[in-house]
Amino acid sequence: MNTPPVLQLEAIERRYVQGEATLVILNGATLAVWPGESVALIAPSGAGKSTLLHIAGLLEHPDAGEVYIGERATTQLADSERTAIRRSEIGFVYQFHHLLPEFSAIENVMLPQMIRGLGKSEARRRASELLGFLGLAERLNHRPAELSGGEQQRVAIARAVANAPRILLADEPTGNLDPYTANRVFDTLAKLVQATELAAIVATHNLELASRMSRRVTIKDGQVIDLG
Repeated sequence: MNTPPVLQLEAIERRYVQGEATLVILNGATLAVWPGESVALIAPSGAGKSTLLHIAGLLEHPDAGEVYIGERATTQLADSERTAIRRSEIGFVYQFHHLLPEFSAIENVMLPQMIRGLGKSEARRRASELLGFLGLAERLNHRPAELSGGEQQRVAIARAVANAPRILLADEPTGNLDPYTANRVFDTLAKLVQATELAAIVATHNLELASRMSRRVTIKDGQVIDLG
């Protein structure tokens, strides 16, 4: 591709010491993701999917290797700089929505924008527009407990991209949903990636959904293997 990758993991190593044993999770893992590309990360539990996402999202430091956001190396940056990149460049979606229960859908999407410094009226306008795009125009003022599981996840996706990040990292985002709802949430995610040129990595056990993404990879012996 002519454009550089938005996210690049280069020879990532991650080990955990458990008593006298050393558990090798990632051992030279390398992965690049370009704008508008959705990568399905398929691997069994314990293979290192969440660790890879945490390192890609600057939530965890690798023991060796480099994480490039755009073309900027990040592993040696101060925590404050890594936090600033995380807030502006990276969105996260988890298996559980983690919405704030006391706030409405639109307020949950407004909050990250206001924390970043956007005014309340502009944050509300952007949140309303984004939730409308995701099919939630009639649910703006509902609290999480008043929403279905699929609606909660769509609000979580809206919150994750509220600050227009370039990278979206999703860890089993449809894992708690029935097949029909999972399909709707996935379609929403795919639509968003295409519309905004996000670079997305989605860890999933759902092979049918994974087959509809741009590319599929797995983790084997601590390395990222391209499945096509």
